[in-house]
Amino acid sequence: MVSTKIEISHSRIARTEDIDELAALLFPGNKNHQRIFAAVFVELKWSDGQFLFVLEPVADKYDLSRRVLETVRAKMRRMGLIDHVSRFNKRYGYREGWVFSNKFSNALNQLADLPTRLREKRNPNQEAKDRDAMGYL
Repeated sequence: MVSTKIEISHSRIARTEDIDELAALLFPGNKNHQRIFAAVFVELKWSDGQFLFVLEPVADKYDLSRRVLETVRAKMRRMGLIDHVSRFNKRYGYREGWVFSNKFSNALNQLADLPTRLREKRNPNQEAKDRDAMGYL
């Protein structure tokens, strides 16, 4: 049985270069989700202004399930890869639709910096805080 758990190692990240490899990294063990992720990513990337009014035509164009499209869209939004733009957003000309989001990249950058920040000895009370967090008093 193939695992659907996302496991990201530093070596796998370093080897990832293409959209299909990114799809396999983010949606392991599910080829349908990988295909839909790649289709949405490519269509959004090459659309005018990287803006799509609706995602359903992507499923129709590539003969993919709309039900699975909704599942993948929800996962992509939860991860912070795409965002829904309200028609009240002046930045996008008061149009409603889908765009790439920077939330995923920003979160990964924060995660990458976290071990360095936690290793720093900031103040004399830090050791007590660290030990307290582990349950050592």
